[in-house]
Amino acid sequence: MRWYAAAIYVFLYLPIALIVIFSFNAGKYAMDWQGFSVEWYFKAFANPFALKALRTSLVVGLWTAVLATSLGTLAALGLERMSGWPRRASDGLIYIAIMVPGVVIGIATLIAFVTAFNLANPFLEGLFGDAAPRLAMGLPTVIGAHVLFNLAVVILIVRSRLAGLDRSLIEASEDLYATPLGTFRQVVLPMLAPAILASFLLSFTFSFEDFIIAFFVSGPDSTLPIYIFSSIRRGITPEVNAIGSVVLAVSLTLLIMAQFLLRDRTGSRGARGDQA
Repeated sequence: MRWYAAAIYVFLYLPIALIVIFSFNAGKYAMDWQGFSVEWYFKAFANPFALKALRTSLVVGLWTAVLATSLGTLAALGLERMSGWPRRASDGLIYIAIMVPGVVIGIATLIAFVTAFNLANPFLEGLFGDAAPRLAMGLPTVIGAHVLFNLAVVILIVRSRLAGLDRSLIEASEDLYATPLGTFRQVVLPMLAPAILASFLLSFTFSFEDFIIAFFVSGPDSTLPIYIFSSIRRGITPEVNAIGSVVLAVSLTLLIMAQFLLRDRTGSRGARGDQA
């Protein structure tokens, strides 16, 4: 059984390890080892197209994380008060949103944006004439699609934290004549903070590394995963391995931070329960 588990881990992580190892290759070809060198990292960070794609991914990721976390937290607070069949229906829709493949979300959002733009652009032209702004694919559409994708994840994380809140603290705040806003700001929000921060980090990570959805709705703007895909079509070089290694490092760091926040809060809650 140990060898079976080891073989599975090797199958999963060996290709990733090879990408990181060959990103330090001194040769010009991705899988032809010619010695150790970090020159491809310097070339990657000196590549204006790669830097532009990186800035685009950072902007998209930050806006996605802010909007998805804000809207998802508000939605989780509202859905937590629901009961009966509306609660079950909303839960089903949230789980379906997570299980839907990314390619389906990409196609659906593409059709939705194209349809909306075809309806809005003639109206804007009739309203403003030649000076009318023309709606088209770009960063806003990528951000909107990523927010839609990450919204369900945020709702589930925040709602799981809401389910474990100590209701006696909220009741004590109300007994002390705190206003609903004061109770939320001084009691509920601090207890939700780790889950909200973890949701922010996960939303940024999922948006930063997404290729499928962004490929459909990005228009002329290229995110970093799209740039990597375009570079691979011209041939794999150690520069592509270096960029992939940087994306991998950023994603793993944020995922570990999010997991630490969630686990630390769960562990501290269990410790308080044992003391009681």
